[in-house]
Amino acid sequence: MSNTWYLYLFFAAALVFAGLLGLLAKRNLIKLLIAIEIVGKGVSLLLLSTGLAKAHILTAQALVVTYIVIEVSLVATALALIINIRRQTGGLDIRSLTRLKG
Repeated sequence: MSNTWYLYLFFAAALVFAGLLGLLAKRNLIKLLIAIEIVGKGVSLLLLSTGLAKAHILTAQALVVTYIVIEVSLVATALALIINIRRQTGGLDIRSLTRLKG
């Protein structure tokens, strides 16, 4: 493994850590969605760098493209839910979701 793989690994871990920190610290639904996206970008970078280090870059690229397609559909669904939550509660704070109990 080359030194660049360790650099990619460091930045992927930093992205995942920053995303997890955002998930733990924030209460706004939009900020939580952004934190989930940051974790996803860290995973994508890790997949690509591992494929590059193991000389299977085409397989890694195929995995990342598939991951991006799934992630886009997840984001679209999450944004639709966030818009509906905003209409129902009048805010984006996750503590206001307890009023939605049926």
